[in-house]
Amino acid sequence: QVQLTESGGGTVQAGDSLRLSCTASGRRFGTYAMGWFLQAPGKERTFVAGTIWGGGNIWSADSVKGRFTISRDSAKNTMYLQMNSLKPEDAGLYFCAVKITKSSDWSGWGQGTQVTVSS
Repeated sequence: QVQLTESGGGTVQAGDSLRLSCTASGRRFGTYAMGWFLQAPGKERTFVAGTIWGGGNIWSADSVKGRFTISRDSAKNTMYLQMNSLKPEDAGLYFCAVKITKSSDWSGWGQGTQVTVSS
């Protein structure tokens, strides 16, 4: 079973940048895609951005387009989320997850990494 570990969160001012990392470890796995999700205080977890692991499509929520960039390092089994021009509404707990196949559910949720944005 794959284990995912998120890191890179912190407390920043509005307009600042952060880079989150998600590293996969454990049993070797074939991964179709990896994604980032945000759980803002008092809200449900929502999709932020995702990428096909073998290359190809990258997709993101409208609220982060032009500000957040997702990338991956296959050799390190790590996915990144570069977050620029952060806004207070970007604050919350960020999780990463994987899709083993195109039709599978998101799984392998880590503990998350906290992002706080002050105005």
